[in-house]
Amino acid sequence: MSDRLSNTFAALADPTRRAILARLASGEASVKELAEPFDMTPPAITKHLKVLERSGLIARSREAQKRPCRLKPKPLKEAVDWLERYRELWEERLDRLDEYLQQLQAQPHTQATTSNEKEKPSHESGN
Repeated sequence: MSDRLSNTFAALADPTRRAILARLASGEASVKELAEPFDMTPPAITKHLKVLERSGLIARSREAQKRPCRLKPKPLKEAVDWLERYRELWEERLDRLDEYLQQLQAQPHTQATTSNEKEKPSHESGN
């Protein structure tokens, strides 16, 4: 799964591919429809679609001359599940840090700030 997960994250790293996935979240679309919002050549869009297809995030089929694309959610679910484990871990750690900081703030200050009250050494007087 980690290799597949790496492919998923690599595909998601590009903003154009994320935009394509966002568009496909609302339903199937042709390559031409997916290319419309981008100022790219058709071969550039095709390269992005191939990356998404290899990662398992989309599927393309043939209908006469059209090549409709559709979203395949399983790799996204696997990525979300993987991230969720780490989100829970970091939330627990941040909660413990917050508790610790609150304990520190609740403790009375045992050390007075005396740095301004200390006498200056006599060699600093300039005499």
